Order: sequence, then C-alpha cells, then structure tokens
Amino acid sequence: MAKNGKRLAKAVEGLDRDRAYPIDEAVGMLKSFATTKFDETVEIAMNLGVDPRHADQMVRGVVSLPNGTGRTVRVGVFARGDKAEAALKAGADVVGAEDLAERVQGGDIPFDRCIATPDMMAIVGRLGKVLGPRGMMPNPKLGTVTMDVAKAVEDAKGGQVEFRVEKAGIVHAGVGKASFTKEALVENTKAFADAINRAKPTGAKGVYLKRVSLSSTMGPGIKIDVPSLLG
Repeated sequence: MAKNGKRLAKAVEGLDRDRAYPIDEAVGMLKSFATTKFDETVEIAMNLGVDPRHADQMVRGVVSLPNGTGRTVRVGVFARGDKAEAALKAGADVVGAEDLAERVQGGDIPFDRCIATPDMMAIVGRLGKVLGPRGMMPNPKLGTVTMDVAKAVEDAKGGQVEFRVEKAGIVHAGVGKASFTKEALVENTKAFADAINRAKPTGAKGVYLKRVSLSSTMGPGIKIDVPSLLG
C-alpha cells in the first residue's frame, strides 16, 4: 500500500488538477502514470447534463471501439438448433436454453455479455432479477436480442462496449489498456465520446457533455478538454 501511495504521489506531481488537458496530452500523461506490474485498464468517466430518472433523458447504447478493449469478454447465448451452432462457431463461450437458465438462476453466471434469439426471451425474461441488476439483460435496442447471433457474438468479442448513464448522470467505461499505443487509446476514447454525444436524448437541456476525465486503474484522474474529444 505504501509503495502504491508513493508511486501515485510522484505521478500527481506533474498533474494540474484544475486544468482540462487536450486528449492527446492527457493520454500521454496517463500512460506515463501507469507503472504497475499489471496492464492497467484505461477508464473514461463522463458527467452528463441529464437526469436519467426521466425516460426522455436516458442515455444508453453500444459502441464498437476501433482498437478493441484489450479485455477478454465471455459471451453467453440463449439459442437452439442452427442458431446455437452459429453462436458456437462465432466464438460464444457458452450456449444453451433451459439448461443455461437453470445455471444462471442458481447463481452461476458464466458470461459477461448475454445474447438471445427472440424466441428465447420467454426463458430469459424469467432471469430479470438476476441479470437486470448486472446490466446483462438482452435488449433489441442494443443488438443483443437478434436472430443474427453470430454477428452479435463477433461484435461482443471484437471490442463492442455497452454504456448506460447512472443515477448521478455519469457514464463509465473501459476504453482500452495502458499497453495500447497512444494513438489507439486516443482513437478509442474519441469513438466512445462520439457515441455518447450522438446518443444525446431529446429531454437533455443546457450543457450535455459537462465534464470528462480519464484514468488508469491505479492512476489519478485527468480532466479532459471536451472540444478536443469531439474534434
């Protein structure tokens, strides 16, 4: 703990907490701060001018990061027959129907992302109390309730990120790993910010993208100049 404290204190020495840095400069600093032995996740936090308690101010969607996330995503698919075979060929980690539902109901959730064919939703719907709080319920708007399960699996494995605004109007997401090149991280971060900007709800009033910060798992938060993200 003491070593981590000293490392972080040294990193913060060159950081102006009150300054909003251009994205290129911020990513360069972030990479220099990420000095732990493991490959730290790079996370973005966006403070939005919305109140998600109102339906017309909800921000939710998916974005495919051009350089992936650097994270291994376990994908579970509820499907039968040809669709189940297609999901397995596309790289799904677990495929099933009632058998998979029983596992989930019993507390064994062998996936990070859940996909289902429309005919499976009668089964998946009964898992709402388990999957819902974890943000894993398949949703047609997010492309996770679909007949094209192969594409959905490939998208999930290839760097697709789901986002959903929290009660305080904040969106969090991982946009890569500290080992990524500066260019790859900048590209991923801009892609994510662009997706959030395009998802602006009709009920949002005033400033929409209020504050943005970037950090690595063990590093300090770095404020980002919003216009540099969208340029």
